[in-house]
Amino acid sequence: MDRATHFIPGPNQELLDIKPLRSLAPMFPAPMGVNINQSGTPPLVCVTPVGQFPTGFGAGNLPAFGSFATFSATANGFSHGGTSANGPIDATPISAYKTRSSGVTYNGDDEPHSGNQTRSSERKAKRSSALAADGTKIKRPKPVYKNLVAGKELAFLPPSNSNPRETVEVVHMIFEALRRRHLQMDETQDASRRADLKAGAIMMASNIRANVGKRVGTAPGVEIGDIFYFRMELCIIGLHAPSMGGIDYMSAKFGNDEDSVAICIVAAGGYENEDDDTDTLVYSGSGGNSRNTEERHDQKLERGNLALERSLHRKNEIRVVRGFKDPACVAGKIYIYDGLYKIQESWKERTKFGINCFKYRLQREPGQRDGAAIWKMTQQWIQNASTRGRVLLPDLSSGAETMQVCLVNEVDHEKGPGHFTYTNEVKYLRPLSSMRPLQGCHCQSVCLPGDSNCDCGQHNGGDLPYNSSGVLVCRRPVIYECGEACHCTLNCRNRVTQKGNRYHFEVFRTTNRGWGLRCWDPIRAGAFICEYVGEVIDELKVNLDDSEDDYIFQTVCPGEKTLKWNFGPELLGEESTYVSADEFEPLPIKISAKSRGNVSRFMNHSCSPNVFWQPVQYNHGDDKHPHIMFFALNHIPPMTELTYDYGVVGAEPSRRTRNCLCGSSACRRVF
Repeated sequence: MDRATHFIPGPNQELLDIKPLRSLAPMFPAPMGVNINQSGTPPLVCVTPVGQFPTGFGAGNLPAFGSFATFSATANGFSHGGTSANGPIDATPISAYKTRSSGVTYNGDDEPHSGNQTRSSERKAKRSSALAADGTKIKRPKPVYKNLVAGKELAFLPPSNSNPRETVEVVHMIFEALRRRHLQMDETQDASRRADLKAGAIMMASNIRANVGKRVGTAPGVEIGDIFYFRMELCIIGLHAPSMGGIDYMSAKFGNDEDSVAICIVAAGGYENEDDDTDTLVYSGSGGNSRNTEERHDQKLERGNLALERSLHRKNEIRVVRGFKDPACVAGKIYIYDGLYKIQESWKERTKFGINCFKYRLQREPGQRDGAAIWKMTQQWIQNASTRGRVLLPDLSSGAETMQVCLVNEVDHEKGPGHFTYTNEVKYLRPLSSMRPLQGCHCQSVCLPGDSNCDCGQHNGGDLPYNSSGVLVCRRPVIYECGEACHCTLNCRNRVTQKGNRYHFEVFRTTNRGWGLRCWDPIRAGAFICEYVGEVIDELKVNLDDSEDDYIFQTVCPGEKTLKWNFGPELLGEESTYVSADEFEPLPIKISAKSRGNVSRFMNHSCSPNVFWQPVQYNHGDDKHPHIMFFALNHIPPMTELTYDYGVVGAEPSRRTRNCLCGSSACRRVF
């Protein structure tokens, strides 16, 4: 039944009697540092850059970073941040920086959200301070954020004339790198602070953001289906300004009129969608719902709720971000940008807590690519793989992988790839027993961050390379994991890649590049994906220019996107680890997956990849022939093809070139 035309209120519902906006005198927050325009037109919010940070990392605790170009996407490209009478509002809501002391936040859909938590196995392990050789405790100093940025242009900042997608990707990559590094430092000090808020505060203070200024409609450079793990990620790319509130709104022009309308909402999953329809969303207003029974009250038609009501009458497009439970984290969420919606109707309904709540039914605009629909589809496949259609082979690995590798062709009549032996082990030129052994650690139970007596930590520059979630913090020439020579258990956080694949992979037929690889699961930036498996070859005996072997991996220098994945240490007062293409040194190892290999042999090249390779050692000490492990360069949504950069032409003279068909805006035409 069409509710908009045949709606009859139920016993717990009533129709809203809406008056014109100006007669309602909308209430806008006016905290310290916010100036409210008291003219007859709807007020604009202008936030000063000082005093809006949460306790512990506010303006007084951050350095006076040098002025960076802040990129605001417009129809004509990018312009520096700022406000104008006719431009988008350059306003950062106070809620983008506030946090609750309890560590639990609530969005507009009244759904609690908490940040990264240390795994229970490591929380239970009582941490001892770092010990010196004589057994005395060493107190690690807290990091001091020094201003090493003023007057410099950081290598990872995008040029002002870059396309919107590139800017969003670079800004998001910097945020993720800062967050991972902060989490690594916090875990070293046994602290439980919100690394995402710290990273966001540094970027806000440094003016490193995308899409500065609010706007109705799409956020340039943000694509439908993009996934995020923290609300602060939505803030720094300009998709949704409040870090806690579920409703983002602004004052916009409609002809000669000006009205306060909603521009983006985050549906965190606190209220189920009717009939599981991915094109329809029933969204609940903000306010009133508290865990404390005495503080619950009816929602008020003000601020975000009022803006949603005005959007119903103005019929403006609203960006919608849907939140789902993160399958890999008990308390985590994954946010998916689902495109543009319009509000069709609103009503008031009494909740199970006895308060009156505003309800808004939004309909997805037609003609958009799928977003949340893909998520729900792949989650169904994970629960029951038989529901996946067009399957040629249920498990290409024949049981070699813990998770089945599905073979699918939805393009042509090809029945499958050429014959090869599926294996998960690299075949070296000589036995592992004859190779130099890797020195192990003497840690009991598990290796702990900050333990100066951990040999594996010292091999990795003093810090364990992975955080408590098993995510790689930064690229290094070689990562040293714990191995058979170590005394720690298999649950040690420094044993990641050796445990093998943990995703539901799908080998699929592409339209113009043969077979490709994608995944049913979401993959977060820095997560281990798989190892490049095959036979290590002797280039003195094998012709590397053999046109019949398209499965030879070489450690050729990748493109700039991969080289710039490391965190921007200048923002933390740390020495830069950026390695330019001129400084890059390839390794002699070469692996052929033509006759034997795993899913990695199906990863195609892209000049704008979402995967990078990283040398890792754990079962031998020959650094010239390490394991080649693949990690996620950025957050990868389900059903997105996994690609890595095969290398820049000319970086390896003996390597033949091929025409590139990646289709990226940064395509180099050959690789």
